[in-house]
Amino acid sequence: MVIVIIVVVVLILLAAFYYIAKRNGIISARNRVDESWSGIDVQLKRRHDLVPNLVETVKGYAAHESQVFEKVTQARAESMSAQSVQDTATAETKLTGALTDLRAVAEQYPNLKATENFQQLSRQLSELEDEIQAARRIYNSNVQSYNTDIQQFPGSIIANQGGFTARQYFEIEDKTDREPVAVSFDPK
Repeated sequence: MVIVIIVVVVLILLAAFYYIAKRNGIISARNRVDESWSGIDVQLKRRHDLVPNLVETVKGYAAHESQVFEKVTQARAESMSAQSVQDTATAETKLTGALTDLRAVAEQYPNLKATENFQQLSRQLSELEDEIQAARRIYNSNVQSYNTDIQQFPGSIIANQGGFTARQYFEIEDKTDREPVAVSFDPK
């Protein structure tokens, strides 16, 4: 009889320790998601800070392109005020498109492209784009791990009891960005 009681107590203790370890694992995964989102947020803030300088530099050479400048300014404002992951993804897609238009305007002005300030800002923006992509990959990897933890048994039971909910991926909005680039070898 004593052995049965000891076995039952040991099983209860093991189950309690497993529950605690699993819940702590889910909390750690959620914290990694939050931390990696803050990494994206830092990179986006750096990008938002760089955009006005780029706009002002291009404005000096292409003052009559006000519609492009307004589009960039509006997209930046929307991006800065976005709250959710989905809103941020949508706003960042708009900002990327507006910056592409701004770069197209800059291409029309060889003197602008030759300035050291524009080259430096373009290089910084390009580096930031790479850092944002890296941060986004880390975030999405952490979201995948966290979502798997809370959706698989027995983690799903613990997640339901603890109020843990699935997180959204930070994905590309523009489907054309997913299409392969057309390559043509046209001899001339």
